[in-house]
Amino acid sequence: MPEATIYSASWLVSPHAAPLAGGAILVCDGVIIATGTLKDLSRDHAAASLVDYPGCTILPGFVNAHTHLELSHFSAWRLRTHVDYNPRSFVDWIIQLIKIKRGLKAEDYEASVREGMRMCLEAGTTAIGEIVGNPSLASLYRTSLLSGRLFVELLGHDPSSFRALLDQVLETSFVALQEHFAAGLSPHAPYTIGDENLLRIQETAFSRNLPLSIHVSESPAETDFIFDSSGPLAELLYPFVNWERYLMPPRRCSSTQLLDRAGLLTASTLAVHCVHVTLADAGILKERGVSVALCPRSNDCLDVGRAPVAMLKKLRIPLSLGTDSLASNDSLSMWDEMRFALDTFPQELSLQDVFQMATTAAAAALGISSKCGSLEPGKRADFQVVGDAGAVAEKVLERAISKCEIQEVYAAGQRYTGIAS
Repeated sequence: MPEATIYSASWLVSPHAAPLAGGAILVCDGVIIATGTLKDLSRDHAAASLVDYPGCTILPGFVNAHTHLELSHFSAWRLRTHVDYNPRSFVDWIIQLIKIKRGLKAEDYEASVREGMRMCLEAGTTAIGEIVGNPSLASLYRTSLLSGRLFVELLGHDPSSFRALLDQVLETSFVALQEHFAAGLSPHAPYTIGDENLLRIQETAFSRNLPLSIHVSESPAETDFIFDSSGPLAELLYPFVNWERYLMPPRRCSSTQLLDRAGLLTASTLAVHCVHVTLADAGILKERGVSVALCPRSNDCLDVGRAPVAMLKKLRIPLSLGTDSLASNDSLSMWDEMRFALDTFPQELSLQDVFQMATTAAAAALGISSKCGSLEPGKRADFQVVGDAGAVAEKVLERAISKCEIQEVYAAGQRYTGIAS
């Protein structure tokens, strides 16, 4: 029988529970068996070994609701490929990103994914909602300590090419997954997928019970394009990728309305960004049970605006946090994302809000709540140990977010050895 271990600290902090002084968790075979005070767990499980972190706080490993780890080496690629990188707008950024990616090889992406995994774990993130652009990369995640859901990206207009892409995704990508990564599909965005292909995605997702992650209303350029097929996406991006023949007549609707018409907005859909959703759009998201992943630092970097957090909260739409990629952010740290969200939305978001958005809410948005997001019996032993706990219960989470001195990270009960001691 596997050996049980008690991990204890000055404080145990988990969402939807008060900080527990002298708290501990009992772990066996990578799973949390019990939680409580060190005194109680030691009494009830005398044979268990003990790992104590005095003066520290144990928190759940974070869940990053939206990542693109294959872009983790973006800064190095930008220099190496000698692309004139000076984007002036969101569409400029997309075009420059495409130019840079055209100069890469398969091994570049593999190294970038591995670096992204390392960055996540070092920052206390143990589960991700990952967008996989190349189906062949899915196998890389089998050796990682991370868990979560892999959404394989889909985009394109030509129906025959898109059908072949979808078949490839279904035949090769998900076979490579190990048991701690679930599968999903990521229709990239309403402006990069033909209407006929949106319907094909809906049929596939429904028949195979696959959740979706979709970029929705990220920029004003998207709003203009979806409504009347105008603006920089039509004038710059479509000619750049030779999609002029696929320009649609004006739809006179929003991205949310278009996706809803295609049947892609359901309780298992994660809408990412939602910076420019209207009240009517938010009403649709609420009615369909859609969750929203906010990426405030990415939105700030790309200068696309700020999500209407107050409106989304008022409608009780489930909100989570994601870092997006290092092509539009300067770290993959959920600690950094929480801090920025608090600074950006001081009236709308509290410490508890952002903590839940990086843990239980993100796990729920990815459909993996039964496995991670909180320190509860039956869940994976994903947790992080943060120093400088302090002595006042009401200040423990505040000190953790402001200080963020990560001492250790554990995923499925395994200590990540990349943290400097």
